[in-house]
Amino acid sequence: MSVRRLTATAVALAGCALAGTLGSGTASAHGSMQNPVSRVEGCYLEGPEHPKSAACKAAVTLGGTQALYDWNAVRIGDAGGRHRQLIPDGKLCSAGDPEFTGLDLPRADWPATNLTAGAEFTFRYHVTAQHRGTFQLFLTDDHYDPAKPLGWSDLEPTPFLTVTDPTVSNGQYVLPGRIPAGRTGRQLVYAIWQRSDSPEAFYSCSDVVFDGSGAPAGSAATPSPGSGATHSHEPAPSPSVPAPAASAPAPAVPAGAAVTSAEPPAPAAPAAATTQGSPVRTEGGELAQTGSSRATGLLGSVGGAFLLAGAAVVVINRRRRRPGSHAR
Repeated sequence: MSVRRLTATAVALAGCALAGTLGSGTASAHGSMQNPVSRVEGCYLEGPEHPKSAACKAAVTLGGTQALYDWNAVRIGDAGGRHRQLIPDGKLCSAGDPEFTGLDLPRADWPATNLTAGAEFTFRYHVTAQHRGTFQLFLTDDHYDPAKPLGWSDLEPTPFLTVTDPTVSNGQYVLPGRIPAGRTGRQLVYAIWQRSDSPEAFYSCSDVVFDGSGAPAGSAATPSPGSGATHSHEPAPSPSVPAPAASAPAPAVPAGAAVTSAEPPAPAAPAAATTQGSPVRTEGGELAQTGSSRATGLLGSVGGAFLLAGAAVVVINRRRRRPGSHAR
């Protein structure tokens, strides 16, 4: 291989490594209603392996414990506002995800939060990764029967509270509003968080009562920092970096040439996959932004790419220095 072709190949490989880094990114899963506490977060706080309430025990029996460890991940990645089209009746609390099927159990004994009809109330949504978007909160209607599967027709047709890009305080989105008047007995608050920077949406069911038989509002504990699931996003390709060509063969090393470093450093091992029944943990308790860890990966890939290019240069220099050799 000529010096010019070898150099061009090394540069192309470096560009491919850089493009691969720019095209990747990860983010934490994002949250659930905290006040009034959602079914999934409330059961997680009871303890996934040994929940206390009969409803949470039944949810674990049906769907397993992993759903509770993933309390912040009841989501649809490509929802794009199509909530009613994508989520069938009877599957609203799980968002149609089989992992969370236990949350859809029709029961009248889910742990509930006390609310006062017609009163001002600050709803709070526990968030583990912030994004721009809109929250819509729906309340079940007067004909709601908690012992029957929850359907879209059980919700009021319009949300009683809509908040876009709310403020964040102590790891929670703050959603001030007013509870509809004239409500009695056991009801349910259905929350939809539709991101505006992605088609992804998150969902949660919070059981509430207006007769004083539930837990005081705001009394639920907060999940420990770093708890919850993680997932990856597929970002749009960077327009500033050309897409790499079809995989090209590695440059051949001339016979007799010695290379100081034959291979670039191995990339960091990916995070271990989630296993059934084991908790998924994030590394820190601070709120994350999508792509917040890309800088570290970028530096590592750029360094590896230039080490690869450096190895090629060593081959070139050694070849040019061999007695009686010449470039073609």
